[in-house]
Amino acid sequence: MPPPQTPAVSPADRIDADALWRLEAHELARLIALGLVSSREAVVSCLARMDAVNGTLNAVIRRFDAEALADADAADAMRGRGEALAPLHGIPVTVKCNIDQKGHPTDGGVEAYRDLVAESDNPVVANLRAAGAVIIGRTNTPCYSMRWHTENALHGATLNPWHAGITPGGSSGGAAAAVAAGIGPIAHGNDIAGSVRYPAYCCGLVGLRPSYGRVPSSNATAKGLAAISSQLMAVQGPLTRSVRDCEIAFEAMAQPSPRDPRCVVPAPFGSMRGPLRVALVARPKGAVVDPSVTEAVLSAGRALAAAGVIVEEIEPPDLAGIGELWGKLATADVMANLQPLIEQNGDEGIRRALALWDEAFPRYSAADTLAALGERALALRNWQLFFEDYPVVVMPCSYAPPFPVGFDLRDVAETTRVLAAQSPLMAISVLGLPGLAVPTAAQGGIPAGVQIVAGRFREDLCFRVGAIIEAHLPRATPRDPNPTGTF
Repeated sequence: MPPPQTPAVSPADRIDADALWRLEAHELARLIALGLVSSREAVVSCLARMDAVNGTLNAVIRRFDAEALADADAADAMRGRGEALAPLHGIPVTVKCNIDQKGHPTDGGVEAYRDLVAESDNPVVANLRAAGAVIIGRTNTPCYSMRWHTENALHGATLNPWHAGITPGGSSGGAAAAVAAGIGPIAHGNDIAGSVRYPAYCCGLVGLRPSYGRVPSSNATAKGLAAISSQLMAVQGPLTRSVRDCEIAFEAMAQPSPRDPRCVVPAPFGSMRGPLRVALVARPKGAVVDPSVTEAVLSAGRALAAAGVIVEEIEPPDLAGIGELWGKLATADVMANLQPLIEQNGDEGIRRALALWDEAFPRYSAADTLAALGERALALRNWQLFFEDYPVVVMPCSYAPPFPVGFDLRDVAETTRVLAAQSPLMAISVLGLPGLAVPTAAQGGIPAGVQIVAGRFREDLCFRVGAIIEAHLPRATPRDPNPTGTF
């Protein structure tokens, strides 16, 4: 990545160092490049913000004050020597506790792994460091990172800064809560069914699920062979407060690594001719969609139309059926490989959630999974043909508003309803396409948003459309925690 050019100074660049935690990453990077603030000041400000809010939120479960300040001082020394600055030079970030960070446990919210210390960085962590980022802490995740809500017996529950009664999402709920509350402008997350996009949706953030193979990942602490569902659908991505920051963080993460055999470096795409065409999915066939979700998608469509984008309400092929493929690809895999580990090491929450999943999903065999691979290829072909006419799709993240805390542990009927509501997230995971969660106007004090989807490796189109939608809204984060559950 070429270093950014040093921008010009303006009177507006003067800022209170104690308030640096409020700034976005690109704003902080500019001030650091100009020498108007130091990386140490930025890190100190975010650590102070952590002091102020993390006791309520429990978003960051391990912090690295001394390590982070030493890295910040090294970043400041580099600038002092006139060295080229990387895009995230000196920027405070957090990393989810289920990937390897050298010298720290990769516990994934599991008590049995609390001392599983990594001897090397996962490639995505190495990429963040190479881009100049300063890691200030590790964020919370549900046990085995396998619930839509973030809590575990090892670290406890994470609260949503918007409202204590609604989930921050999962499994990157700690990451989302941290960014929404101002504990760093960028958080790392990962996503196999919606674990970046759903927390972003719940916390009023931007969150990217990159194309399959676009961001490298490999945990040296992981033993045994990777599950088929993980090989097909698990990706790493950023959560931020703006589309611009999300794009910068994605580019930093998406540097190739030989440690991940799935890693792809796509050829550059040519510029598009004519106006952009967007397919709007506000009323998907056969789905039970909350009116607030429909309104969020329609409001995004209005913003795009006002900007000159051609918007048509049309649905891509077999959206509902593709969502169901997630279960065929993952459940037999999970029950064969992860269920014994969860029974042995999991906490009460994940054991309960897994038991409900086992009842809610049909019983799929290995033959069903093999057949689903063929169905997946056909579905992806059909969507790629659809993208020839509509290069971008704007659709719900979930068919329901953010769920209340405890929603995923109630009963089989509720679990079935939740899985149906989350199917637009899971469908994009199945296809391996980029999906960008972008907030829309909050409704009744609860975050709302949409999911922007484009063809393989067309994250650039997701960012382009997301920036248009974002420009029509007042910024709602960072925000102080609302621990009472009232408005």
